[in-house]
Amino acid sequence: ATRDDAESVATIGQALDAGVNLIDTGDFYGVGHNELLVAQAIRGRRDDAFLSVKFGALRTPDGGFTGFDGRPNAVKNFCAYSLVRLGVDTIDLYQPARTTPEVPIEDTVGAVADLIAEGKVRYLGLSEVNADQIRRAHAVHPVTAVQVEYSLATRFIESEILPTLRELGIGLVGYGALSRGLLTGSAAGSFAPGDFRSHLPRFSGDNLERNRARVALLESMAAEKGCSPSQLAIAWVLAQGDDVVPIVGTTNRTRLAENLAAAEIDLSDADLTRLAEAFPDGAIAGDRYPAEHAGIIAR
Repeated sequence: ATRDDAESVATIGQALDAGVNLIDTGDFYGVGHNELLVAQAIRGRRDDAFLSVKFGALRTPDGGFTGFDGRPNAVKNFCAYSLVRLGVDTIDLYQPARTTPEVPIEDTVGAVADLIAEGKVRYLGLSEVNADQIRRAHAVHPVTAVQVEYSLATRFIESEILPTLRELGIGLVGYGALSRGLLTGSAAGSFAPGDFRSHLPRFSGDNLERNRARVALLESMAAEKGCSPSQLAIAWVLAQGDDVVPIVGTTNRTRLAENLAAAEIDLSDADLTRLAEAFPDGAIAGDRYPAEHAGIIAR
C-alpha cells in the first residue's frame, strides 16, 4: 500500500483535536518512521498527547524482524533514540513490546525504572505478558498499564490476565479491537501484496469462512443498532470497564471519525450479554499470529 504521510499526520492532529490523547507507537513501527510522523503531529502541542512507546523489537533495513532485545543497556539506548525521533524530553508510558526468557523481566523493567528516576519516562508499561510476568514486574516498579490484544474475537485475557490487573490496580490498553479488520465485516479472501493478514491463521482457508459466518452475527446486531460492525466492536471494548482503553489504528481521517463515533453508542446489559454470547472465548477460528511468531508473544 502507498503511504500518505501528510494524511497520517493530519489524522493524528484531528484525533488530538477531538480529545483523543493516547498516542500509541513503537520505535520499530516503520523502523522509526512512525515516531517521526508522531513528532510532526505533536509539534507545538506536546501537552495534548500522552505518548505510549513500545521498544525492543529488532529489525533489518528491509523491514524484517530478527528478535527482541530487553537488556538494560539496550533499553536505555532505545529510549535515547525515541526521545530524539519524537522531539520530546519525556515519554509518558514506556514498555517492552515483548519479553524473552534470556533476559529476566526484572532486568528490563529495572532499566525503565532508572529512566523514570532520570525523568526520561513517566510511567512503566508492559505488553503481551502473562499474569506471572505482570506480578514480577510490578514487584520491581509499579506498572501503570498493560497492552495486550482484546476484542470480541480475542478474549483469552479474561480468565487470568484481566483479574490480575484489577487486583493490582493496573490499567488495560487493548489493541486489535477490530482483530485486524476481521470484525469490520469487510474481510476479503484475497489481500494486496505485502498485506500482513495474508499470513495470519484467522484469515486463511476454512478459518476465514467460519469466521465470516461468526462476524455476520455482529453485522446483523450493528444493523439493528444503526451503526457499523466496527463501531459496535469498539463500543463493546469500551464497555468492559473504565480501566480498559482500546487503541484503534487508522491512517486516514474518514476512518478516524467513524471509529470515534463508537464512543456514542449506548450498549444495554442485554446488548452486552448478546455480544458476549455470540463471541465466547475461542469462537474465532485460528491463532492470533502464525506459528513462527508464537515464540515471542504471550499466547
